[in-house]
Amino acid sequence: MDQITPGMTGTATMIVGTNDTAPRVGSGKIAVLATPVMINLIEEAALAAIEDHLPEAMQSLGTHLDVSHVAATPVGMKVTAEARVIAVEGRSVIFEVRAEDEDELIGEGRHTRVVVTAEKFKTRVDAKAGA
Repeated sequence: MDQITPGMTGTATMIVGTNDTAPRVGSGKIAVLATPVMINLIEEAALAAIEDHLPEAMQSLGTHLDVSHVAATPVGMKVTAEARVIAVEGRSVIFEVRAEDEDELIGEGRHTRVVVTAEKFKTRVDAKAGA
């Protein structure tokens, strides 16, 4: 985990399409960026910040999100999410996150990911699935 340090950042961008809207994902009736889609973009930004710095056998998993979605974004607008590492506590990496469209801040908060050994995680999932 020494390779993950506070201050590391990652970004992810998207153009809001009709499949990214609240009615399409079942989270509302008006065709604006759906909160679950914004959250996915935030997680992509967090991955961009750290995933390439982890040893090959390791990966990070999202474990906690505390995010506000404060403004609507219509179809066709660009959205950019940024995640900045603010702390590393054991295997947990804590991020300050934000998302902006072309006009304003649309979301912000904190996100935590835990670093695991990919094969051990897969073994646990397979056992749970009865494989």
